[in-house]
Amino acid sequence: MSKLKKLTTEKSFCFSILIKCLRWMALRVWKKYQPQVIGITGSIGKTSAKEAVARVLEEKFFLRKSDKNYNNEIGLPLTVIGAKSGEKSLWGWFRVLAYWLWIIIFPVRYPKILILEMGADRPGDIRYLADLVKCHIGIVTEVAQSHIEFFGSLENIAREKEELVKSLQKKDLAILNADNPLVSAMAQNLKSAVLTFGFSEFADLRATDVSFNYSEYGEIQGLSFKLNFRGISIPVRLNNVLAKHQIYSALIAAAVAERLGMNLVEISSRLTDFSSPVGRLNLIAGIKKTFIIDDTYNASWDSTAAALEVLREIKVGRKIAVLGDMLELGAETEKSHRQVGRKIAEIKANRVFFFGRRMKFAWEELKKRNFNEADIFYFENHADLSRKLQAEMREGDLILIKGSQSLRMEKVVEEVMADPRAAGKLLCRQDQEWKKKEFRLV
Repeated sequence: MSKLKKLTTEKSFCFSILIKCLRWMALRVWKKYQPQVIGITGSIGKTSAKEAVARVLEEKFFLRKSDKNYNNEIGLPLTVIGAKSGEKSLWGWFRVLAYWLWIIIFPVRYPKILILEMGADRPGDIRYLADLVKCHIGIVTEVAQSHIEFFGSLENIAREKEELVKSLQKKDLAILNADNPLVSAMAQNLKSAVLTFGFSEFADLRATDVSFNYSEYGEIQGLSFKLNFRGISIPVRLNNVLAKHQIYSALIAAAVAERLGMNLVEISSRLTDFSSPVGRLNLIAGIKKTFIIDDTYNASWDSTAAALEVLREIKVGRKIAVLGDMLELGAETEKSHRQVGRKIAEIKANRVFFFGRRMKFAWEELKKRNFNEADIFYFENHADLSRKLQAEMREGDLILIKGSQSLRMEKVVEEVMADPRAAGKLLCRQDQEWKKKEFRLV
């Protein structure tokens, strides 16, 4: 056996042991404290839903939510335990063990509610996580093309997400997206009660009368809509939310809160200050009195199309799209990027900046639709893109910046935002671990 193969085998063995230990430790904690568990999965919208649920519940219940990307076989048990990852430090993992022993031996004030985000990169991930702790409320936000290269089809992705709600018992509650046929169809296979949400007339919790809110000076402020549930209609104002698909997060939060005994007036009041997580269609002031829509956390075809719809619908001056590659699309890569080109032509953006080799497909598609080539720009490094964007920006412009996380499009936002000193608070991937990573275009 080569040294490299031996080292790889040893690392794999150690990782396997760590996973098994964390699973066992989390089970012991769950059995001792018996918290109410809310599990959230879906191709997109998990984190936003988690934040919305936490925002509505946090003033009334003692809760804990998944931190950062703690949505896998390591992060989820760490959330249950209440510890941070030991990373590559043996001493760090000893601290996790010591803290676990403390809360197992001694009674501590443990959260009554856990809000756990559950991600899936490959088949079997959701079933593993759902078996780790018993969920009382299971939520499926959406089924879309994210990670499709590991699943092969949308139907396979749906089957994976369904594992969460299939684990629920009769007295539990499944909360499903009524607007996605693959998600709503899951209701037929469940033992639990079901509550659906969406814009569809068939949704139990339905959003209607959606509109943008503007200041007296015409500046965009957020969204408002009517929440309809069991014959009652109540207005909801989302002051910090731009994306209409974020209303799904508000509806999910309303469904959870109603299940836990809160009334619709309380729920509406708590949602007023709900903010999208960083990098998810957040409005940021730009240089030259412009407005930036920062959607740099990640990108799939569905989320990119949704972001472009937001760009289309907001009533401002010129509209500029700055788009990086969408990764992990497998055989759908070319098709999805060409769809982006068609979508840009459809929304009639004034300027387009493409970043990354896959976006050449979008560029080609856009040119086929007689889009002015002088208004299309292509780059393979952040510095050149940022300089050109700065030169093109004019007062009143609305600029959408988006791409998969490996494209690091937040670097572009930092270069064109009015106050780059606020980057640590407003932008994604600002911790030292990300800052140390050298960017390489793939």
